[in-house]
Amino acid sequence: MIDSHCHLDHEPLLSDLDNVIIRAKNIGVKKLLTICTNTKSYENILKFINKYPDVYATFGIHPHDAENEFLAKSKIIQMANTNNKIIGIGESGLDFYYDNSLRSKQIDSFINHIEASIELNKPIIVHSRNAENETFDILNDYKNSNLKILMHCFTGSLFFARKLMTLNAYFSASGIITFKNSKELQETFSKIPLEKLLVETDSPFLAPVPMRGKKNEPSFVKYTLEKLSALKDVDLNTMDNHTTKNFNSLFLK
Repeated sequence: MIDSHCHLDHEPLLSDLDNVIIRAKNIGVKKLLTICTNTKSYENILKFINKYPDVYATFGIHPHDAENEFLAKSKIIQMANTNNKIIGIGESGLDFYYDNSLRSKQIDSFINHIEASIELNKPIIVHSRNAENETFDILNDYKNSNLKILMHCFTGSLFFARKLMTLNAYFSASGIITFKNSKELQETFSKIPLEKLLVETDSPFLAPVPMRGKKNEPSFVKYTLEKLSALKDVDLNTMDNHTTKNFNSLFLK
């Protein structure tokens, strides 16, 4: 198993990180990708990837911070090039639900991250909320640029997913697919090809059933994997093999 998106620099994970990593290993998690959201996050992440052999990282500025920490493409490239275990760009994208940053700044930041990811030949981890049309239109502008896309914690419509498939995007399932009120999202994931699926916790957020209500952690990824295997009507080992292979193909090829 691989947790393709977690935030190890967030509490309560940070203060118990050795045990968090041990619990993940004990249930079969082979790699963890801890995600950068701002420059403070980046400082912690550099420590993690040097300490833990199976922890990898990204560099990026979350759309919530796009206004306060707006970075030029050249700066993103510089920061992402400091360590060979930084294997992705992001998370970046558009969040028009909370609008914590001006939408124009989110768009400009997203474009800078996309262009940095293309220049570095590293996948971009995309956050998209209440911005399906805008997200697709921006990504589609780069359809001929060998852009590698991972839609993190995908909660979009089937129509959005199908458009993104034309861009060869990958989709990461979070604990949300285990929620009883997520029938439409479950149906969407049932229609995404096995070759395009990953799993994540987004921990410490979005703990899956049966851990809902608790602080999420990477070891809980097994519950999302179990639900995804049921939705795709394949056995757990097959689902595990596919999501692991997909992660390695996207990030470590």
